[in-house]
Amino acid sequence: MHELASEAVTIRALTPADFGAVVAIDATIEDRSRRGYIERRLRAALREPRLHAQFAAVDSRGVAGYLLGRVLAGEFGRDERGLRIELVGVRRDSRGRGIGSQLFGALASWSARHRVSALRTQASWRDHTMLGWLDAMGFTLAGSRVLECSVDDAQWRRTHADPDADDDADSDDLGHAGGEISFADTVRDAGRALHGGVEVRTMTAADLDAIVRIDGRLTYRDRRGYLAARLEEALDPAGLRVSLVAWVDGSPAGFVMARADRGDFGRAEAVAVLDTIGVDAGQSQHGVGRALLWQLFENLSALRIERVETVVEHADLALLGFLHGRGFAPSQRLAFVRRMAVE
Repeated sequence: MHELASEAVTIRALTPADFGAVVAIDATIEDRSRRGYIERRLRAALREPRLHAQFAAVDSRGVAGYLLGRVLAGEFGRDERGLRIELVGVRRDSRGRGIGSQLFGALASWSARHRVSALRTQASWRDHTMLGWLDAMGFTLAGSRVLECSVDDAQWRRTHADPDADDDADSDDLGHAGGEISFADTVRDAGRALHGGVEVRTMTAADLDAIVRIDGRLTYRDRRGYLAARLEEALDPAGLRVSLVAWVDGSPAGFVMARADRGDFGRAEAVAVLDTIGVDAGQSQHGVGRALLWQLFENLSALRIERVETVVEHADLALLGFLHGRGFAPSQRLAFVRRMAVE
């Protein structure tokens, strides 16, 4: 063991050739294979290399550990340039050698060079090993909440009633919140669903300009680059399309962008993550936000997605109130952040 502990480890960029080793190590950690999820993360990195930082720790026997991160450029309504740690693991016989720390050091250096001001991730409060590692790496609890809602179609209908119904106490003045399972054979395309005077349909590439306009009115920023990248991801033929656009009287009135995957942050089940929801301020009286979430849950139920999750800042009381009114509640997962010095 002494010889093993002193063996040199090299940190380098992860390559497609490392795929099999990453899948094998991950399977020993999770007690199940997440081959599809890992393959999609590596494919996303090849498609958008500027938005991904992926490292491997290598010794004489091959890959001993890995860390995969993705740049955040607008998710959950944030202004800052952040990075989400998606996957980290160390080969079972190589633990206790500081490999996780070395991988994190490489990620920290990369983040400083690329002007990333915050590293973010999530973990279950029951995952004591991960919580200990995050503590050792300098992470603290983030000033945000992870909220979730079960995609139980019967419960959704029973608890929240018809979105077409009058609900004067339930405002859609929610401001702005801050996909890749292959279910090609089971996807039920919503097409055009009517909710009172609101038409909700699957998002397409032609919706980008409208989405950018609505988002700009809410955030006072031009986030075309971020929104275009998320739209391209949503339209990936290998992915799960769960992003929607709402129209009122022939004009775009709101949108919701969500992604779904099995494996993110170590999750076992398929979860849809609500990245962005926006309603044109002039259309809030039509119940656009309610209609968007109603149709999102309808589609996810057909896809056997078990729950929806999102992250909301503590200070965003309007959005917190809106989501709580739709059945969202605090998750058993915690959000963490590690502030970085930018070069």
